[in-house]
Amino acid sequence: MPLPWPEFMASATAPLAWLGQAGGPVLVAIGAVAMLLFSLALERWCYFRFVWRRQRQALVARWVRRDEHASWSALTLREVWTQELIARLRRPLPWLRLLVALCPLLGLLGTVTGMITVFEGLAASETSQARAMADGVARATLPTLAGMAVAVAGLLFTTRLEHIIRREDQRLHDRMARAVEEHDA
Repeated sequence: MPLPWPEFMASATAPLAWLGQAGGPVLVAIGAVAMLLFSLALERWCYFRFVWRRQRQALVARWVRRDEHASWSALTLREVWTQELIARLRRPLPWLRLLVALCPLLGLLGTVTGMITVFEGLAASETSQARAMADGVARATLPTLAGMAVAVAGLLFTTRLEHIIRREDQRLHDRMARAVEEHDA
């Protein structure tokens, strides 16, 4: 039996409410950046898995259909075509790098604003409550932990994507040369 709409929305937004309470609005911003980062990563994976191979095969077939392959102008055209195709694969890399760099900075912002809140609370109470201060510091460092975790995961993906792009660039050149050799043989 499906949940009624108000109960479903309350249960769906409970984790966001917990994030807002535990780490403040900066932790929610880190969550939004993480969703954007991993959405771009998923999009690149789908592009590479389903679209890239067809485009690569179409380019190799287009190169083989040419009458002339050895002149300077033909080799320059081949280089232009391959760089255009590689540029499509490389397109979201600047955005991925930006989001990866943004995560630790947002984490630091969350920690600083959280510590300011802790010290304001201690100044307002005029008593030194070690337990309250420890809880506040733990809550203030949560955004840094989240920002660093997202940045590390994003950095791993970005580094892997850059490796794949370099490998595919070399493979594309090799396939085009091999296709012409097989066609001429």
